[in-house]
Amino acid sequence: MIKNDIALEIEKKSEFNRAKSLLIVEAVLSTLKEALTNEEKIEIRGFSSFKVVRKKTGFGRDIRRKKQIKIKKGKRIKFRPGQDLKNIK
Repeated sequence: MIKNDIALEIEKKSEFNRAKSLLIVEAVLSTLKEALTNEEKIEIRGFSSFKVVRKKTGFGRDIRRKKQIKIKKGKRIKFRPGQDLKNIK
């Protein structure tokens, strides 16, 4: 599913047209992106939570060359599904 598909679903389930639906999707995604950039935790009850975690410098293994490689420190986004997503069958 892509942004246009989400906008189409919003259009079907509401009285907004496609352009307004796409603006809503863009606004939500940009708000989430801005919050994660500021390292804020995002929690959408029943759906999921997102948070930025810092990773330390570590070592990994390059299996092609059979050498140990250094993994740089940095930030990653951690996704944790909510209870409703965990119960999907």
